[in-house]
Amino acid sequence: MCRSMNNTGDIKLFYRHIITASCFSIQAIGVGAHISFGVFFNPLITEFGWSRATISGASSMAFFLMGLLSIFVGRLNDRVGPRIIMTITGIFFGLGLLLMSRLDFVWQLYLFYGVVVGIGLSSIDVVALTTIARWFDKKRGMMTGIVKVGTGAGYLICPIGASLLISNYGWRTTYIIIGSAVLIILVSIAQLLKRDPSTLSPVEDLQTKKVVCEPNSADEGFSLSEVLCTRHFWTICIANLVFVFCAMIIVVHIIPHARDIKISVTNAASILSVIGGASIFSRIATGIAIDRIGSKKVMIFCFLLLTIALFWLSIAGSLWALTLFAVIYGLAHGGIFTVISPMVAEFFGISSHGIILGVVVFAGNLGGSVSPILAGLIFDATGGYGPVYGICLLMIALGLALLISLPSEPSVGLERK
Repeated sequence: MCRSMNNTGDIKLFYRHIITASCFSIQAIGVGAHISFGVFFNPLITEFGWSRATISGASSMAFFLMGLLSIFVGRLNDRVGPRIIMTITGIFFGLGLLLMSRLDFVWQLYLFYGVVVGIGLSSIDVVALTTIARWFDKKRGMMTGIVKVGTGAGYLICPIGASLLISNYGWRTTYIIIGSAVLIILVSIAQLLKRDPSTLSPVEDLQTKKVVCEPNSADEGFSLSEVLCTRHFWTICIANLVFVFCAMIIVVHIIPHARDIKISVTNAASILSVIGGASIFSRIATGIAIDRIGSKKVMIFCFLLLTIALFWLSIAGSLWALTLFAVIYGLAHGGIFTVISPMVAEFFGISSHGIILGVVVFAGNLGGSVSPILAGLIFDATGGYGPVYGICLLMIALGLALLISLPSEPSVGLERK
């Protein structure tokens, strides 16, 4: 790749700010709109009388489809870049939320949210995180952390915003407002995205005529077929699976759980906001730590925090106790979601980062698509969430053991055949 020593370097530096802000916004809008689904639980139960397992199923279907399509989105992102992909999926996302305002039957819930929103969600992580990984090298961890702060902002703002809109305008009008905002914002942001710095038009300094050629870092790394045979890859996949399994139970069921112990709807929604607030700090701190000590140590520490949080949740029975849980869990939650993309880049390079991250995301979403339904079924059968949290603790212990077994140096055990 050739660049002018003066002009092109300035353009790239400027455009890195645009890319960071765009990916931040994608995470905030996309994740924030999705996790607000839990706020609609009680209104849907009140109006239609559906069970928690039935409503959870739509979220699980969307999450599963999001993960499955992430593999294809990742491949397309590696080849054609993010702008077209984000435009199409942004339209699906907004349209699905708008259609939810017309909801009357269970099959519509699964079509509008499970399928249409699920297609829209497929680009939110892969496009944003792979684009950042390609635009930044030395500060990849920190910049990923800044982008993932967008997720925390979504947690902080969207659930409370949705609950206030529902209280004032009803859930149908709320879906119209949220759907319109998501469609307009995501499609607009998509027009600013570029695959990597090499896609910028070269600008030659007319005074010096000095052009420097340097290797394109986007060509470095392993292919998916090469990493599929490694323990590193499957360990990261399983770790993400068990984490997202637990995370989606929290996202979907923490508000109904809080309502069960007589906490008001606004205070219950604020628990998700506390998670978001804590995760904002965690995402920045995690990003800095990744660049300094590596992704493995950061991931292990976050899993230890997650273990503490889940144990506390199993005995928490009041607003203050759930708030304390939200703080500890938010630190772990934000850290793990931040470390996944840099971990993939650290172990496997970035030439095929999109599709490799897509498979890792799919592994996580596979667990996350099953867990809300399982939690709903267990609650319906037992009348409580205690057994659910016990299962989560066992799965996190498995993930922690696997992470500890990873080599400290990513290159160990990875050889190109």
